[in-house]
Amino acid sequence: MPEMYSFSAYWPYYKRNLKVAFPVMLTQFGAALVGLADSIMVGHYSTADLAAVSFSNAIFFTVMVFSMGAVMGITPLVGQVHGRLESLLAEGTSDEEIAHKHEQIASYVVNGLLFTALVCTLSLLLLAPCIPYLDQFGQEPEVVSCARPYYILIVLSIIPFLLFCFFRQFMEGLGNTFVAMIITVGCNLLNIVLNWVFIFGHWGFQPMGAEGAGWATLIARLIMPVLFFMAMICKTEWRRYLTTARRWMVTRREVEHLIAIGTPIGLQSFSEAFLFTASFVIIGWISKEALAAHHIANQMCDLTFMLALGIGSATTIRVSHQLGKGDLKAVRMASHASVHLCLLMNTIGAAIMIFGRHYIPYIFTNDPEVMSIASTLLLIGGLFQYADGLQCIGAAMLRGIQDVRVPMRIALVSYIGIALPLGLTLTFYFELGAKGMWLAFIIALAIPAVFFHIRFNRQLKRLKYDPKSV
Repeated sequence: MPEMYSFSAYWPYYKRNLKVAFPVMLTQFGAALVGLADSIMVGHYSTADLAAVSFSNAIFFTVMVFSMGAVMGITPLVGQVHGRLESLLAEGTSDEEIAHKHEQIASYVVNGLLFTALVCTLSLLLLAPCIPYLDQFGQEPEVVSCARPYYILIVLSIIPFLLFCFFRQFMEGLGNTFVAMIITVGCNLLNIVLNWVFIFGHWGFQPMGAEGAGWATLIARLIMPVLFFMAMICKTEWRRYLTTARRWMVTRREVEHLIAIGTPIGLQSFSEAFLFTASFVIIGWISKEALAAHHIANQMCDLTFMLALGIGSATTIRVSHQLGKGDLKAVRMASHASVHLCLLMNTIGAAIMIFGRHYIPYIFTNDPEVMSIASTLLLIGGLFQYADGLQCIGAAMLRGIQDVRVPMRIALVSYIGIALPLGLTLTFYFELGAKGMWLAFIIALAIPAVFFHIRFNRQLKRLKYDPKSV
């Protein structure tokens, strides 16, 4: 076996990838943990409130995932310039050329903020009109009554949260993932404490159930971008990008470039989220017990997916940096190292869900019907862990080389064109219930998992033979 494929050759890449990935994994895991805490606390308040949180988040996250995906386009753009800047500094290039690269990064602050404002506006235009029509989705009246106040509060939280996402993606482009981790963990702990206060009614507050979880989320998300701005101001290296940013740096070309990169990423994320959102609505037609069980299994899959998403974010960072340096061997090695790490995480996640499927539901509810359905869904969820992780890493690798349009088309066809009709057929025509939709998830995730990796290897060969494209 050639040395470049040996464990010793990969070991430095494992370490570098994990160094970048670990804070992102904690950040993403922490975000999922808050959703898990919401579900556990609200689930013990009432089954109707748990179904309401599940239903509201299904609608909200369809748009939220698109918006977060769109903002993610900032990372590979900043990352490639930052990688080139590191090369120039190592080569001892003229101060003028180095200053130009710093100015280019600063321009992404002003153009990125403008782009984020546009994404916020679009998100509100899509989410707000749903408020008076939540009862038109076929859910039980009790669920809709609990869902409306919670939904309004989380819609309001999208503005500060997307602003936080912009700062996080910008800093990830610079290779720093630690600050986002600290802020996320701190605010998530605050969110959990506020959940306890508002959901159950402590410290003089009345019990509010799902609405209380909404207030906790809004307050925590308002604090997050403020803390990030303060962190950037406190360090000279990062402050320079804020203080040197000027209005004249806003250009139509840069904003259009962000739109061209961010929109396909957002639509790719949206297509996957749309499938899962549709699954919540469809399973809600079966019964509130099926919907609650679906939510429990989905929460556990979210936790394992957040780990893969953390490795994916690190992959985009590492690939974009190495691409900026023109080191295509390092691009390939860093990508393969991420695949290996992700497969290891998927194995652990699958084992937890498969062997713990009869015990995990007890964490969320005491309803025996909900626990029975959830244990079956957790078994299927454990089986699709590998496909889920590989499609996540494949998409991240392609983002790192700014290849986003073809992956978007693959995702749209897989998630919406194939998986959704298949899920409806298995759920109702073959009368498999919630199991039918979850079996369709396996197909939905396996198709892009295969094609993303094929696409990346082909694109990397093209870059190798065309040095000007680096």
